[in-house]
Amino acid sequence: MNGLLTKFLLKNPSVLVFLGALALFTAFVSVGSEAFGWGFISTSFVKTLGKTLCFCLIAIAMDLVWGYCGILSLGHFAFFGLGGYMLGMWLMYARTEIIVQTAMSNEVIPPTDQEVIDAIGTQIFGVVGGSDFPMIWAFAHLFWVQMALVVLVPGILALVFGWLAFRSRVTGVYLSILTQAMTLALSLYLFQNDSGLRGNNGLSGLQNLPGLDDVSQDIVSMWFFWASAFALGLSYLLVKLITESKLGNIVRGIRDDEARVRFLGYNVEGYKLFVFVLTAIIAGIAGALYYPQAGIINPAEIAPIASIYLAVWVAIGGRGRIYGAVIGAAFVSLLSTWFTGGQAPDIPLGFYTIKWVDWWLVLLGLSFVVVTLYFPKGIGGLFDRLVRKGDA
Repeated sequence: MNGLLTKFLLKNPSVLVFLGALALFTAFVSVGSEAFGWGFISTSFVKTLGKTLCFCLIAIAMDLVWGYCGILSLGHFAFFGLGGYMLGMWLMYARTEIIVQTAMSNEVIPPTDQEVIDAIGTQIFGVVGGSDFPMIWAFAHLFWVQMALVVLVPGILALVFGWLAFRSRVTGVYLSILTQAMTLALSLYLFQNDSGLRGNNGLSGLQNLPGLDDVSQDIVSMWFFWASAFALGLSYLLVKLITESKLGNIVRGIRDDEARVRFLGYNVEGYKLFVFVLTAIIAGIAGALYYPQAGIINPAEIAPIASIYLAVWVAIGGRGRIYGAVIGAAFVSLLSTWFTGGQAPDIPLGFYTIKWVDWWLVLLGLSFVVVTLYFPKGIGGLFDRLVRKGDA
């Protein structure tokens, strides 16, 4: 196995370049962090970088399903959100349990287990006028089960949805509309207070790790940053292994001429379903790493517009190039943080002042149009051109 991996890496030096660049970036942030370094990178910016790595991770998934397999999914942020909700349920339950047990520890008569559970339910669901735990919280107190659900829930939803869609041979724009409808339906359901996930209040306080109150946020933020970097590197390697294999050739063949691949005897629907489910699982893992760094998750985070942003990131970065998806997600998300965070200076025109907080989405939309019309290979295409000139 090690021999095959070494042979693959030697045959694809770009993978080593990417992993090396990611390792250097991680080391640089660690050295500059307030937790383990010189402190010139603030904790809040470490969290921003960690969240950006999670966006890069889901962008890799989007590129595999869209750039390589030709399925323009406008629903992958739903899987991202589900992964976040699954881990968030454990974080919120465990954190609340500690608070409740501490508050009850001074009572004359020790509380029963049921009284503790009832108090936890009141704390969590009081905001939506309830106190009973819905069935979907049955395993919220079990860390490893919820970790498994981070993978299983997005994977099973993608399996069921993909199986129904692909066996009916829904393709092209119709499939995109279906995935968008799935995301919208899920988002609207989660907005309801009786959904069991606190409606539009969502799950909050996720940045506090249960039992680690003595550990400062600057250290916790570095832990999640490292985990995000590790997941990104591992997923990049996995996706490159797939795309550079015979399986990758078939997937690209499906993108270019699905009917011909089917005529050659390949189970097209099976391959598409595999890619769809795998990328949903990667998206779920990305969400599970993202929301503890954001501190909160609510249905608005997985609204249909988020999945459209994801497609824009990949298009700007250059679809069909894994590194292009990473570049696009990192570039656009950091630029978005700069523009919407009020750091970009306003431009006074005399009769009107351009405030980037208001105009950022317009600028993003125009960028998407320009890239689509004049740079269909995105930023990644520019890198390809530079490499070819260097080889000439």
